Amino acid sequence: MTGKEKEKEEEMTIPQIEEIEEEKETEYDPEPEPEPVEGSEQDIEELPGIGPKTAEKLKEAGYGALMNIATASASEIAAVADVGEGTASKAIMAARGALHMGYETGLQALENRKKILKLTTGSKELDKLLGGGLETCSITECYGAFGSAKTQIAHQLAVNAQLPIDEGGLNGAVLYIDTEHTFRPERIMEMCNAKGLDHKKILANIHVGRAYNSDHQILLADKAKDIMKEKNIKLVIVDSLMSHFRADYIGRGSLAGRQQKLNQHLHVLQKLADTYNALVYITNQVMSKPDMLFGDPTAAVGGHVLHHAATFRIYLRKSKGDTRICKLVDSPNLPDGETVLRITPDGVIDR
Repeated sequence: MTGKEKEKEEEMTIPQIEEIEEEKETEYDPEPEPEPVEGSEQDIEELPGIGPKTAEKLKEAGYGALMNIATASASEIAAVADVGEGTASKAIMAARGALHMGYETGLQALENRKKILKLTTGSKELDKLLGGGLETCSITECYGAFGSAKTQIAHQLAVNAQLPIDEGGLNGAVLYIDTEHTFRPERIMEMCNAKGLDHKKILANIHVGRAYNSDHQILLADKAKDIMKEKNIKLVIVDSLMSHFRADYIGRGSLAGRQQKLNQHLHVLQKLADTYNALVYITNQVMSKPDMLFGDPTAAVGGHVLHHAATFRIYLRKSKGDTRICKLVDSPNLPDGETVLRITPDGVIDR
């Protein structure tokens, strides 16, 4: 160090010295991890092996965003875009790299949880039991005997989902897969009138698909991605999930095939929830266990495949008059508990 440099350093104030030391320390700090990207700033044509024509095929099939490609399998992309599985794998890996779909710290996971929205059920007590309402990015299964209000809650959610977020809604549209022909627009009108909402606007934002068998039901779920972003779908309802599967697959010999198809169907629904920050609400039928001597012999159908796939599980039981008992059976972060609600002409309300 020369004499002039030494004199200059001595003339420096303490804050200036501290500032220089901070700069030296941060100079070697690694760059912060880029935040995960939700949408698709990058065009899918920039992916390796994806040209303009291939990109057009992908967009027509509902794979227009990086997230759609990143969460797809190589066989799916190969079949849709008419490319080899090797090319599809490279495109998928590139999409995952662009979205930073690797490991994350617990702090990042906590930060990402802030994007989760909560949908009110109409009952404050049930919302409290569910930690504030039904969560997006998850599957909620509601099961119970006939007349236990599974479909009534589905109709109420279809209305509530269109409310602003600060009013407990999701500010989005609804996709309704009806397998038992139980969707009733008249019921939606009653619920809208009770809330002072325009029923025409609410009904215009509910997109109903009538499924006639299990294959048709699976097809409707597969095609949901075509309109999820365009229509801003925030709630997907399947009422009910197992009705057609129970009718189409009879006997123990077909059980393995049924469960495999059901598993794939549930994975498609979960992918919709994760990709579009949407909520999936499914209703489920029950069966009676005659060999059970003590306790409630009622059990949900669908087996372990369904029970593991559902993030939250709610058991509904009839009570006196218009009251229903709701029990939270399974949740990754909430304790078991139950509450009582009422099903009235105005909709779902507290007792």
